[in-house]
Amino acid sequence: MMEQIISNMEEGPQYYPSDQVTDHPERFIVAELVREKALHLTKEEIPHSLAVVIEQMKRRDNGKIYVGATIIVERSSQKGIIIGKRGSMLKEIGQLARTDIEALLGSSVFLELWVKVQKDWRNRPSQLKDYGFNEDEY
Repeated sequence: MMEQIISNMEEGPQYYPSDQVTDHPERFIVAELVREKALHLTKEEIPHSLAVVIEQMKRRDNGKIYVGATIIVERSSQKGIIIGKRGSMLKEIGQLARTDIEALLGSSVFLELWVKVQKDWRNRPSQLKDYGFNEDEY
């Protein structure tokens, strides 16, 4: 049945150039790459209560792209988990994210990460919007 449906469907209009793989800006994707690594490495220790905000992203004179990002959590205990013992978790998050960001941007990246506590940010529509979440997502 699926083959019959597919064979009878007309091709729709092309809304984006064929070389465009997403409709999200690079800053959004970079933030999601950092968030993905943080969630993956902390597993169940940090529920989905973290966001990543790209504070700055620019190419420097040496050709490297500087990315300054803040990981937002809801509680101080979560901040400690993200930072890890002597910064080990934050370092690992940064190393893994940097590899993916460099592949995405096709350039060497200097990634600087900070961690900030914003109590109950998921319950505040204005902060959800500031952190890049759409109204449809909450």
